[in-house]
Amino acid sequence: MSLSQLIDRPEGIEIHLDRPKAYNALSLDLMEEIIAHQATIAAQAQAGKIQYVIVSGSGKGFCAGHDLREIQANKSQAFYEKTFAACTNVMLGFQRLPVPVIAKVHGIATAAGCQMVASVDLAVATPDARFATPGVHIGLFCSTPMVALTRAVSRKRAMEMLVLGDTIDAHTAKEYGLINAVDADPETVIAEWTTKILAKSRRVLSIGKQAFYQQIEQDVESAYQHTAAVMTQNLLHAEEGQDAQEGIQAFLQKRQPIWTQ
Repeated sequence: MSLSQLIDRPEGIEIHLDRPKAYNALSLDLMEEIIAHQATIAAQAQAGKIQYVIVSGSGKGFCAGHDLREIQANKSQAFYEKTFAACTNVMLGFQRLPVPVIAKVHGIATAAGCQMVASVDLAVATPDARFATPGVHIGLFCSTPMVALTRAVSRKRAMEMLVLGDTIDAHTAKEYGLINAVDADPETVIAEWTTKILAKSRRVLSIGKQAFYQQIEQDVESAYQHTAAVMTQNLLHAEEGQDAQEGIQAFLQKRQPIWTQ
């Protein structure tokens, strides 16, 4: 029985988590399905068939984090290590996809669910959405969610969420920088974003996304050296250079660019 679905979108695709009774908790089987979906999507993106990914959840919430019943039923180091390794692969997999990934959040996004929101590129939430890293309440500090959270929000905000374990609402999450937008109809925001994404060069967005996640882990000097090399490649190499030269020429000629892809 599938725990998630791949849903076609116009020039994109949606990963829909489908464990509504468990608030889409990330069981090992579900995480392995997501990893398989990411591999499929990566191949489709490389072939130019899709230009964005949506991540959503069924039922009353986006994702409640790890499946605590499953963790409680499998008390072994091997299982725990396998679970957290799979979670790491899920989160890094979203960042390694060569197209923008958007989370559509409703209800709760807690622990590893909050981690997923922090890991993707863009996020929109309904006003009822709630976010938390509440592991401290049950004696299990949200250490792996902390990795993504501390790269999405400020240190003080992250520590507040991690140490206190409090739940924040959607507007507070936007203020913190965890999400980009709050809307009762998130599809309106997604339509606006994806329309803009589809108007851009697919290759250039892929280059930019990869460079973003590489430079953010570097010191400032190394980041400048890396991104200068990326921009040089963007201007000179094969199709990337064609798109850059076309974009510059179109801007100077006050017309819409025509991308190679």
